[in-house]
Amino acid sequence: MKEKLEKAEEARAMMEKCRRETMLLIFLTISSVASGTTSPWIPMDGNYGASYCLSWRLAVETNNVRAWRIVPLQCLRYVEVYMLAGQYDRDVQLIVDQIKVYLNEITLPGDGMDAWVLDVDDTCFSNVFYYRLKRYGCDPYDPTGFRTWAMKGESPAIQPVLELFNKLIETGFKVFLVTGRDEETLRQATLENLHNQGFTGYERLIMRTADNKRQSAITYKTRIRKEMMEEGYRIWGNVGDQWSDLQGEYSGDRTFKIPNPMYFVP
Repeated sequence: MKEKLEKAEEARAMMEKCRRETMLLIFLTISSVASGTTSPWIPMDGNYGASYCLSWRLAVETNNVRAWRIVPLQCLRYVEVYMLAGQYDRDVQLIVDQIKVYLNEITLPGDGMDAWVLDVDDTCFSNVFYYRLKRYGCDPYDPTGFRTWAMKGESPAIQPVLELFNKLIETGFKVFLVTGRDEETLRQATLENLHNQGFTGYERLIMRTADNKRQSAITYKTRIRKEMMEEGYRIWGNVGDQWSDLQGEYSGDRTFKIPNPMYFVP
């Protein structure tokens, strides 16, 4: 009798586990359709899926995983939760707080040649609503799709960075916005997007031209910073969401990386 009861309990436990897994898959399928994705995330056994994706994101942010083209499919839901559920916002705020600590240590000479460099996409404003349609980076990069999105000029400001931007202006820094966006097709839309989101008073918006269109981001942005320093500017800080924003020569006295687990720019 006791053995029959134990078997019955095991059967009920197995049925309950199957029910929970089925409900989870249904939820993820509905969520994927609602967010414009085409296939649901299939969770790994136990907690390994989330643990792997946390390790993967750490490796990405520390530049130990390089030249990756897409986010691992099993990390789709993890990246979505990270970007939208508050942890990304907390991470950005912590980084900006550290930048402000550094700012308080600086005494400007007052000659108007103190510069700060900011990247634009996913540094000044966020493209997470676009990447939601691209399964948060699980789909390959789509230059035509991104250009269409960027021309709408609807990217919202990343609020901690906007606050930092305003503090830099108030402190007396000349802020240079250096972006990999194409000057010919996206300049006006980018200018309007920045203005509408509160980014006003910067020194220059520098974009890619035909001359540097085929250069890597590191080569292109290094040359821009070199030209700034040749003009006599001192680069106190440099902020970007890609390592290619920060690497190379003339990177500035301090560099600060904004997290971005959705894509990699070489």
